[in-house]
Amino acid sequence: MLLASVLLSAALLPQAPPPAAPAPQEAPSTSRAVKSTDLPPTPPAAGTPYIDAGLAAFHKRRFAAARADFEKAVAADPQSAAAAFYLGYTYYKLGEPSRRMNADKEKAKELFAKAFTLDPTFQPVWGQGKKQEGAGQ
Repeated sequence: MLLASVLLSAALLPQAPPPAAPAPQEAPSTSRAVKSTDLPPTPPAAGTPYIDAGLAAFHKRRFAAARADFEKAVAADPQSAAAAFYLGYTYYKLGEPSRRMNADKEKAKELFAKAFTLDPTFQPVWGQGKKQEGAGQ
């Protein structure tokens, strides 16, 4: 009970914003859920339309179509952590019906490692939306 109250109070404490990162030299190659007012305008990163199309298909649970779009995003920008991560997660979802490790899950593992290597701070857009919605309440 004491542990639960400590964890609850820690969760309710206001969080200090992270320190500001220095401005990048190049336009970022990942697709993140950031308000357009938070960043200076930059040209869209290569592969972004494919990532957006892949995310739309993924949310509709059309994993084969999402895989095709994310593969196009990786081909357009091989240095995109977002493209590698989303493609990896799509492979994981394709292999998910099996409880055992399979070829799709192995491919997902490789792509997750690649995404982390490209950008260790990458966060998928679906993890950020919920935090932003509840922050003002």
